[in-house]
Amino acid sequence: MTGTEIAALAALVFVAATIYSSVGHAGASGYLAAMALFGLPPAVMRPTALTLNVLVASLATVRLRQANLVRWRPLVPLCLASIPAAFVGGMIQLPGQWYRMLVGIVLLAAAWKLFFDPRGALKPAAGEATSIPWWPALVTGLLVGMLSGLTGTGGGIFLSPLLIFFGWAGARQQAGITAPFILANSIAGLAGNLVSLQRMPVELPYFVVAALLGAVLGTQLGIKWFSVRALQRALAVVLVVAALKFVMT
Repeated sequence: MTGTEIAALAALVFVAATIYSSVGHAGASGYLAAMALFGLPPAVMRPTALTLNVLVASLATVRLRQANLVRWRPLVPLCLASIPAAFVGGMIQLPGQWYRMLVGIVLLAAAWKLFFDPRGALKPAAGEATSIPWWPALVTGLLVGMLSGLTGTGGGIFLSPLLIFFGWAGARQQAGITAPFILANSIAGLAGNLVSLQRMPVELPYFVVAALLGAVLGTQLGIKWFSVRALQRALAVVLVVAALKFVMT
């Protein structure tokens, strides 16, 4: 990659980390979208996105914990099923065409959520629930964990709308569940395919710095409830463009 391309991709990583971390996510689908725009191969994209995910989700979890937003109890049944499923998913190498289609669907799902419910994740709600039934949570964790490992994402883009839809967590509380969930699944996904770490781009340190700076800013915005509606919807448009390019390439 040229210096200009590295700077442009790092800037996109920063934007994705900022926007996603503001709602308790780590940004994997945003990183995948950015890398797709620059034509990086799938073998490089997945481990890179997961590595950035681990770093951003770690920082997000710490900062949300400091703000007393992390809820550990609901994580138990979700992670019991999702971590081994993410590990298995990380071991599976999908054919290029299938991988591109699956990631394209993930990006479109992320765009839908960002555009139509951009700030729902951190709006306060009365009577927010924190109880998740074990069997439904185990099934949910299994499915989300497998998708997490297969696609190179932390699974948050699937989990957070399910938490709210089923009434398992309030709109704001889901951020405190999603961030540590993403961290656990991203680590499991990487562990399931350690050989993929050999395909990391040499430019990774630039992207790591950009992602961490974005996470610092994003978590601050999220905890303080700063509105980023316009930025999130702009990212939704980027995700749609990247998804179409990724699927049709």
